[in-house]
Amino acid sequence: MRTTTGERLVDLAVTVFLWGFRILIVAMIVVGTYVTIRNGKYTGEQWTDFVVFGVAQGSIYALIALGYTMVYGILRMINFAHGDIFMTGAFGGYFAATWLNGIGFVDANPFFGLVIPILFAMVVSASIAMLVERIAYRPLRNAPRLVPLISAFGASFFIEYAFRGFFGPGKYAYPTVKALTGSWNIFGIELLKTQVIVIIAALIMMIAMYIVVMYTKVGKAMRAVSENKDTAALMGIDVNSVIVFTFAFGAAMAGAAGVLFALVYRQVDFFMGFTPGVKAFTAAVLGGIGNIPGAMVGGLVLGVFESVGPSLFLEGLGIPRAYQLKDAIAYTMLVMILLFRPQGILGERLSKQKA
Repeated sequence: MRTTTGERLVDLAVTVFLWGFRILIVAMIVVGTYVTIRNGKYTGEQWTDFVVFGVAQGSIYALIALGYTMVYGILRMINFAHGDIFMTGAFGGYFAATWLNGIGFVDANPFFGLVIPILFAMVVSASIAMLVERIAYRPLRNAPRLVPLISAFGASFFIEYAFRGFFGPGKYAYPTVKALTGSWNIFGIELLKTQVIVIIAALIMMIAMYIVVMYTKVGKAMRAVSENKDTAALMGIDVNSVIVFTFAFGAAMAGAAGVLFALVYRQVDFFMGFTPGVKAFTAAVLGGIGNIPGAMVGGLVLGVFESVGPSLFLEGLGIPRAYQLKDAIAYTMLVMILLFRPQGILGERLSKQKA
């Protein structure tokens, strides 16, 4: 295709601008990091706290991001209601934990007092996700891509404001688990018990999900449907059942993440799914949307950068109240990754036909 001189000049100007933007951001990161380290404002123990908190937060993002990436891998659509599915799990876990705490079960059996709300939250989120798939997405499966995207926004707002109508706009305080108060000394490092539990629980669930997807019959069916639905159907795979399972499985992970989030931040409300949902979507893109290990890596990287970045990069540049800009750090990092590596950290595993 022939291009005019004007179009070539515009392309050159855009390329120069993008490279200038990349160099500027990298220079700011390097200078900010150097100045912060040289000033020695934070001790090694404080940097460790930043990293551990970032890993805990990133583990929650990763669990939510798995739902985004699994649905995208199967249907090639972004389920923007997934953040609200996460919120429904947090509410389910809150009500279960409150009831168990009221009868003294949590203090008497802290392990089951934590596991039962997580399981209940997973069931609540999976049930609502299956309803959303059946009502809002399945009838539009063969429609242009923009149509289910709009339906996803509608489903998101419906869930959000339905919960506001049922439970009000206020915040609910998640019950205190006495066994999780305080800290543990691990290899000479004081770590909050809640953060340790969140990291371990998220790691176990991510490993379990990876094993299911990679080494079980239903996981193979999911990957076959992801490659080509028509061919999978000809080979005897029930495509609808696989899609429903994918929604339910991803939602169950989000529901569990909702309880872990409530353990860290100690509150639940109807709007709590928005920001973590957007961050998890960012993590999925960062890792390579459609790629399950990528979602895990993207969540952890995002969480650590969001926790460490403001103190490491911005304070060295003399920016006051840098921690309030942690969201800017997260999204700037996303832009940088997409500029340098548009397919994400681990890349998107797509066949040429699907791409």
